[in-house]
Amino acid sequence: MPTFRHVPATAGLALVALALTGCGQGEDARGARLPDPQGSWAVESLTTGGRTLHAPESAHLDIGPNQIKGNYGCNGFTAVAAFAGTSSVTVTPGASTTMACADMEFETAFAKLFRGKLTIDRGPDRLTLKTADGSTVAMTSAPAVTDAPLTTTEWTVESLVGGETAASLPAEAAGKARFTIAPDLTVSGNLGCNRFSAQVTVEGSTVTFGPLTSTRMACDGPVGEVERTLTGLFGSGPLTAKVEGRTLTLTAPDGKGLTARAASAAE
Repeated sequence: MPTFRHVPATAGLALVALALTGCGQGEDARGARLPDPQGSWAVESLTTGGRTLHAPESAHLDIGPNQIKGNYGCNGFTAVAAFAGTSSVTVTPGASTTMACADMEFETAFAKLFRGKLTIDRGPDRLTLKTADGSTVAMTSAPAVTDAPLTTTEWTVESLVGGETAASLPAEAAGKARFTIAPDLTVSGNLGCNRFSAQVTVEGSTVTFGPLTSTRMACDGPVGEVERTLTGLFGSGPLTAKVEGRTLTLTAPDGKGLTARAASAAE
């Protein structure tokens, strides 16, 4: 005859609670699954020193298992990441670009906070990183960004690249150097002072500009220097083209190049 063992009601409730806790790992109190910190995140704001700084549209983090790539809002950067499960990450800054940016307050604050040991607070579609002094970086899941097409897009030159460094265009030339590659592979635009046109050849990820035809206005100072640099780059032979989201990078074999941004619908 079977023997039945009495289990006190309180013990039974404890077992049920333990089972529910185990099933709820990786979920919040409402049952929504919490995100893995690794992935693409759009930075919304920083809170530090009693102030909240709202992020520029381009501020983001792409978090991998041991490396992070991102943008402070203007300058791009890399960092080494060492995770302690999903509760914290230790960030060691790596390389970054050095362009002069309109919102340097946010850039400087973000760079200062995003280093050392950071506590991770997860919520549905949200991630908050907290420093030892209580400052925070608030982020939300980044929507998938479709790469702008190389052709038919108006590209505005934002910086000139030399090896591992990038320098933003001087204020006198900012926003003036633009170009568009048409479907028939003619390119036209402005070098910062003079208008130009040319034929281009596109083979895979390589773009080669033919001889440039341009107007002949005299261009002095920083604007003239930018124009001479772009003329030399476009005439230097095959350039490697890389489009990431709304950013185009053209790079020559010697490491010189440019970054350009796709015009928005409002521009």
